[in-house]
Amino acid sequence: MTAKVFIDGEVGTTGLRIRERLAGRSDLTLVGLPEAERKDPARRREMLNTADVSILCLPDDAAREAVAMIENPEARVIDASTAHRVADGWVYGMPEYDHDQTARIGGAKRVSNPGCYAITSVAILHPLIAAGLLPAGGAVTINAVSGYSGGGKKMIASFEDRGAPDYTDEPYRVYGLGLRHKHVPEIQKWSGLEKPPLFVPSIGRFRQGMIVQVPLQLWALPGRPLPVAVHGALARHYEGRRFVEVADPADSGTMTGLDPEGLNGTNSMRLHVFSNPERGQAVVMGLIDNLGKGASGQAVQNLNIMLGVPEGTGL
Repeated sequence: MTAKVFIDGEVGTTGLRIRERLAGRSDLTLVGLPEAERKDPARRREMLNTADVSILCLPDDAAREAVAMIENPEARVIDASTAHRVADGWVYGMPEYDHDQTARIGGAKRVSNPGCYAITSVAILHPLIAAGLLPAGGAVTINAVSGYSGGGKKMIASFEDRGAPDYTDEPYRVYGLGLRHKHVPEIQKWSGLEKPPLFVPSIGRFRQGMIVQVPLQLWALPGRPLPVAVHGALARHYEGRRFVEVADPADSGTMTGLDPEGLNGTNSMRLHVFSNPERGQAVVMGLIDNLGKGASGQAVQNLNIMLGVPEGTGL
């Protein structure tokens, strides 16, 4: 018997990508609503309560509204919005978070799909804090650049549609200047930080791809850890994980640049440790496709785990 999957918000950027990744699979049945019924509360309620798993690709308030419609205790949900990423009763949808997280996701009724900036930041920070190399109470700075697809249909149009009222030909934009980006609470909670990190996001003139950078003044950290210790903590944490790779220091050491589009079309994440041991400095960089491991691919990975099929199915 195949599992019934409903994508609520399937016409958005993330929803469309999830549908593409699930199309043609024989182990599940995609169900949906015709365009005229997509905003009909009664029909949405019916779908949310009869599907085995619903994937919410909605604005935060609409996602909360959708969850409130669910009365069937067996109905399961993956929420790709920000609404439930730090909420009680929800399992964080990052299987690589620790050794038990895959099992938690597999048994969960409610799973919050991580944000693109957040999953990469957490992937860097959590293992270093857990290993005691980075103090939970320390000052952390995160710099990141994403492709403009991360801003959804409106931002895509502003970069691609010359007829759009807010069209721009700017090559690069720093934003979130009020230092209140919506991913910060998620990063703080799941990294284990005691204080919010200083997070500076930016958009480049490329459609998709992402680099997240966490600079480390090793000389100022307790014990003055060497770069090899930073790399070792990350490598041990992700050993044997299919979708997170920690690059060999020798390979990173020969690089002269990092392409934010390097993992586009995949559900992979690659972490690099770049360092200058003489100065006691390092930068850990995470590379993902913001629409892959940062959104649709991660949702499909979580869906696979919840359905009890190999996590790489369709990825």
